[in-house]
Amino acid sequence: MKDNVEIFLFVDALGWELVSRTGFMEKELPYRRKVEMQFGYSSTAIPTILSGRRPSEHGHLGLFRFAPEHSPFKHLAWLEPFMKPASLWNRGRVRNWLSKIIAKLYGFTGYFQLYQMPFKKLPLMDYCEKQDLFAEHGMGNIENLRDLLIRQNVPYHISNWHVGDQRSFEAARQAIHDGADFLFVYTAELDGLLHQYPVLVHEVIYKKLEWYQQQIETIFTACKECGRKVRLTLISDHGMTPLTQTVDLKSAIEKLPLQFGKDYGACYDSTLFRVSFFTPQAENIIREAVKPFESVGHWLSVEEEKHYGIYRPDRLFGDAIFLMNPGVQIVPSDMGSRPLNGMHGFAPEDKDSQAVILSTDEIPPDVHCVADFFGLMKKRIMEL
Repeated sequence: MKDNVEIFLFVDALGWELVSRTGFMEKELPYRRKVEMQFGYSSTAIPTILSGRRPSEHGHLGLFRFAPEHSPFKHLAWLEPFMKPASLWNRGRVRNWLSKIIAKLYGFTGYFQLYQMPFKKLPLMDYCEKQDLFAEHGMGNIENLRDLLIRQNVPYHISNWHVGDQRSFEAARQAIHDGADFLFVYTAELDGLLHQYPVLVHEVIYKKLEWYQQQIETIFTACKECGRKVRLTLISDHGMTPLTQTVDLKSAIEKLPLQFGKDYGACYDSTLFRVSFFTPQAENIIREAVKPFESVGHWLSVEEEKHYGIYRPDRLFGDAIFLMNPGVQIVPSDMGSRPLNGMHGFAPEDKDSQAVILSTDEIPPDVHCVADFFGLMKKRIMEL
C-alpha cells in the first residue's frame, strides 16, 4: 500500500451545463474543464473510457445492430407468435424480466436490456455488449482498464456496476482501507434522474448532487483515516439535453413498400436512425422518405463520421446514419415507446451534451474529449 491513492470517480450524465449552473464541488475539485462527449450513448462512451479507443476501433455504437449472420437470438424466432397480446409483452417490467432471463440463457455478462426492440426483428439483430466491459479481457483483444492494472501489478478496485451508487461508495471506502492504490468508482443513478428532470435543475437533482458531495467527502475522510494522500478526478460521459420535439420517423419508414431484412435493415435509437441498404432502389426510397425530417436532423457525412470516431469501412454501424438535432427524439423507437424529458446521444458539440473532468489536482492540457480519459488514467497508473 502506497502513501498516495489515485481515484477516478465516473458519474454518468454529469454534464458541464449542470456543473456550471450548480457550482458542484468548486472548492473541493477546483480544477475543472468541459470535455467533448463520445458520439453515441453510454454503451459507446463506457468502452471508450475503459480503453481509450473510439467506436471505429472497439465496435460499440448502439446496443443493437442489424446483423442477421451474427445474431445470437436466432433460436428465439419461434417465440414471436406467442407474444400476444403485444401490449403485455411490451410493458417495461415484463421486458426487464425477459431481459434477465435471456441474458442468463445466453451467458451474457455485460449490460443487456431488450428495451422496445420488436421480437420479430430480434433474430436479425446482434448485440454489442455480451461481455462485461469492466472484467478482465472484457473487450477481447483490446486492453481495458482492468487488464492494464493487472499487467502493471497495481492493487486496485473497480466498482461492480451491478450494484447501486450507495454500495459503490461503500465498497470504495473499504478498498481504501484494504490498501488499493487505484480506484475506479462507477455511479449511474444520476443518469436515470436526469432523463426525468434534465438540466433545468430540479430539486431532485440538487439533492442527488448534495448526496454525491457527501459521499465524496467520506472518501476523503477514509483516505485521511488511513494516513494517505488522495488525488481524486471526477469524469463523466455526457450531459443531458431537454426534450423539445418528437418525430415518428420509424412509422414513416415502416409504411414504405419495402421488406425489412430483405430490402433494408435498420435500428431506431432515440436520436439516431441507422440503416443498411440492400438495393439501390431501397436506398432511394428511404432517403426520399426521410427528406421531411431533414429540418430536424441530417445524414452524417463520411467526414463527420471520421471526426466523431465512428467511421468504419465495413459499415458495421450501417450504411448511413441519420442524426436528430439536439432535443429532438425519435418516438417510438427501439429504445422506447414514449419520449423522455431528457436524452443524450446528440451531436457532441451540443452544449447540453458536454461532459466534464473535475479534479483536486491540475488537469493535463491534452485532455479534451472522453477518449482522453484512459490515457490520463494510464499515465497515473504508470506513476504508482
